[in-house]
Amino acid sequence: MIKILTIIGARPQIIKAAALSRAIHEEFKSKISEVILHTGQHYDDSMSEVFFREMQIPSPDYNLGIGSASHGSQTGHMIEGIEEVLLKEKPGGLVVYGDTNSTLAGALAAAKLHIPVFHIEAGLRSFNKYMPEEINRITCDHVSTLLFSPTLTGVNNLANEGIVHHENQALSFDRQGVYHSGDVMYDNTLFFKELAMANSSVLKNLGLADQSYILATIHRPSNTDIPENLGSILRALNDISREKNIPIILPLHPRTAAILKQEQNAKHMELIRSNSLVRLIPAVSFLDMIRLEAGAQLILTDSGGVQKEAWFMEKPVVVLREETEWVEIIEAGNGILTGPRSEKIIPAALKYLDAPPRDYPPIFGDGKAASQILKVLTTANWH
Repeated sequence: MIKILTIIGARPQIIKAAALSRAIHEEFKSKISEVILHTGQHYDDSMSEVFFREMQIPSPDYNLGIGSASHGSQTGHMIEGIEEVLLKEKPGGLVVYGDTNSTLAGALAAAKLHIPVFHIEAGLRSFNKYMPEEINRITCDHVSTLLFSPTLTGVNNLANEGIVHHENQALSFDRQGVYHSGDVMYDNTLFFKELAMANSSVLKNLGLADQSYILATIHRPSNTDIPENLGSILRALNDISREKNIPIILPLHPRTAAILKQEQNAKHMELIRSNSLVRLIPAVSFLDMIRLEAGAQLILTDSGGVQKEAWFMEKPVVVLREETEWVEIIEAGNGILTGPRSEKIIPAALKYLDAPPRDYPPIFGDGKAASQILKVLTTANWH
């Protein structure tokens, strides 16, 4: 029996972990036992606990309750807490997801104790090292033993950094195993979409019909912490909604909601309050978010996860960033990078509203990524 310690801390990681936990229970429970550690990086109930309930994930065995802090303070406290659990549990390996501070802390704590690290969503690159997430991705990849990339682009990115698959060798962070696994988020979308369509009442509660609105999300510091950028995005939402007479639904990340209340953003809020078509709502549950994505005509976001979910739902996406780790979406013509500039956001949105793309090739796998990952864990020579 292989014992793994799974590190989660942010909303996307909780969702991703659902796919792996489900596959362990359904297919690998005689071979793998899982211990879950929640760092508490997202501590708001709407961003964390509710997802455990909806994702049918067992409650975490450990919750460090770290909460919000500077990058250094948050990561340092996480490393300390994770190390204590690693020494107590003595797992055979540690699973981390994505690119958050929880990912970095888990990878560093395990690697220093010579515990193999398994990185799910390895190889993603935005090629912007000013993004904290980019530093986290790169560092985690370089101390991992098994790297699972959702796309072939990710595999190629790793190869360009000298991280290649070592066939028929004992694997370690010196001789790594690199696998094109597909995307666990696609697993979840397939699994939960039917449930969301049947059980979510979010459209009814908001008085919306399918294909009658735009969905938007904003949470990245580069967009929320700079008033000029936040104002530019909000002006774009205002203009798009008025131009097309279409509602724009903006579920507010708790951090974004707090920033919008600051005095420096008062004039932006006045603009939005004057337009009944732009509707700011509290953060929604995962099932409600899936339902909103499925019913939207267009999605505008700065979230990496929502970009992919837009693809899974076959919706065009305007990416409110200068670059993206999901370059395949842009290259396929199903997404447009605009950054926070309204003069780019508006024409991109209008283009997709008038002529949405129709082709969504299967670049993120077949919806069985979790099973492929666990098969590698139980068969590869990494012990």
